[in-house]
Amino acid sequence: MTQTVVITGFMGCGKSKVARELAERLNTTMVDLDERITARTGRTPAQLIDEDGERAFRTIETDTLRDVLESHEAGVIALGGGAWIVPANRELIDQYHCSSVWLDVPFEVCWSRIETGAEDRPLGRTKAQAAALYERRQPVYQLAKIHISVRGHEDLEELISRIKSLTS
Repeated sequence: MTQTVVITGFMGCGKSKVARELAERLNTTMVDLDERITARTGRTPAQLIDEDGERAFRTIETDTLRDVLESHEAGVIALGGGAWIVPANRELIDQYHCSSVWLDVPFEVCWSRIETGAEDRPLGRTKAQAAALYERRQPVYQLAKIHISVRGHEDLEELISRIKSLTS
């Protein structure tokens, strides 16, 4: 595989899990952008958003994405839920000729994962807040080169096979 695969989608859609599994199958390195931001700043994305605001966080996110892409260290990158929404990030992903994959998961599936997960999600702490964000982001997620419709009950192996066949 020569193209870096970038996984995008709404919070709770499974980006990190799918990216990790895809990287393993492709025998390549996976970078979780949120984890990289945490390692770089000593604070989680949620802490950065709460303490410095979303705008400051998005600047750090773009800088971190640029560094990961420039280093060519990752064969697969899991973006944070809002990273794809930022035009500068999409431009970077295009500039580095990445294959962008949108995991299109129904809101109710995402919300059930958000609700039961331990991760703090400052932009989606209530169902109404998350649903409004989901609706606003859907048209931008559609800009990804590859659209993978996920209903929430698919076998992970089947999802990985679908992504591999569309990105190779």
